[in-house]
Amino acid sequence: MNRTFQTFISGTRTGVPPTYEMLKEEHGVSVLGEPQSSAPLTTTVINIPTEISVPDHVVWSLFNTIFMNWCCLGFVAYAYSVKSRDRKMVGDMTGAQSYASTAKCLNIWALVLGIILNIGFIVGVVCMIIFLQV
Repeated sequence: MNRTFQTFISGTRTGVPPTYEMLKEEHGVSVLGEPQSSAPLTTTVINIPTEISVPDHVVWSLFNTIFMNWCCLGFVAYAYSVKSRDRKMVGDMTGAQSYASTAKCLNIWALVLGIILNIGFIVGVVCMIIFLQV
């Protein structure tokens, strides 16, 4: 080992704190003004595309296909949902939104018609039971 390394190590073991000297730059704070150049300021705008979430309504369409498939609207909605998912995988967000919107509309119609027709069927069966007992 060389002598400066030994001195450095031995100085730290003695417990004597090292001495620091203050630099002139640390004493005062400089006041910043306007930039010295007269060049015009230019700005750069970076557009970062946000990830668009397009719901494809596959689960809702599958539910309507299995449970409330009046007039086959649930099946048609399922087909549009699958098309929407395919378009989303390809990267065509406009086509995916279009197919998803159609699937949503068909799902709403299938659900409304399913509820109305099921309630009508139950009311019809109850009325038939009541009239047959009289």
